[in-house]
Amino acid sequence: MFEGLGLRNHSLLVSVSLGSDVLTATVLWGRHGCMAAALKVLVVEDDIASLELMTDVFTSLKAEVRPISDSEKAANLVNEEKFDGIFLDLEMPRLHGFDLAKRIRKSSWNKSTPIVIVTGRDDRKTMETAFALGATFFLQKPVDRQKLSNLFRTVRGGLIENRRRYVRVPLQTAVTLDVGSRSMSGMSWNLSQGGIQVEATNLKLGDTVRLSFRLPVSDVAVEVVGTVAWAKEDRQGIQFTNVNAQNQKSIRDFVAAVEE
Repeated sequence: MFEGLGLRNHSLLVSVSLGSDVLTATVLWGRHGCMAAALKVLVVEDDIASLELMTDVFTSLKAEVRPISDSEKAANLVNEEKFDGIFLDLEMPRLHGFDLAKRIRKSSWNKSTPIVIVTGRDDRKTMETAFALGATFFLQKPVDRQKLSNLFRTVRGGLIENRRRYVRVPLQTAVTLDVGSRSMSGMSWNLSQGGIQVEATNLKLGDTVRLSFRLPVSDVAVEVVGTVAWAKEDRQGIQFTNVNAQNQKSIRDFVAAVEE
């Protein structure tokens, strides 16, 4: 279920229900009247002045920012929410930034989320350790508004591309599903680069499914193979397991167009 909660300054706070879970996100009205979700970033910094500065700069660049000064709390949060990017200080009490990075890479929600290290340390060993733990970018302190603005603009493309691998966009179109010798018709609800949510009958968890559908506007025909990852009485989630390059590009372009 998709429900709008409020509109202000061309942004909309929405609630998305997935079974018993409810996720919230901020979306922006993009070109052609489409909705583009604001980048959701986590900033972990024990220095309050730096935390406030990064929050202010990233918010001014249209990001939805979650500022956290306690690294232990951040470690719990990355197991509860999905972020498009995570900005970490290293020298923090309670839990060092490197240890937090390890937990992020082991989390179910953010194991592939880009990590940006922002630290006063600039020695080669620190940088090597950061990248070995999965950091994507590295920025040396001290930071100011200009450096942070340049950093965010530099990493923004990577954050958006990473999100598009997982974000689901609305798609209601007829779908043909083949399971072995059985063929059935259904309706899609949403689509991502990695899978599709459909409403069909007689689909069971673990079924291998060949799907055929057309993308709106372009009317491109798509054929993919996937596995039923979850199944409820009236709706099923299918994870793609075999998508050729042409279909992969068509899906990627469609998701990107809706996002923009």
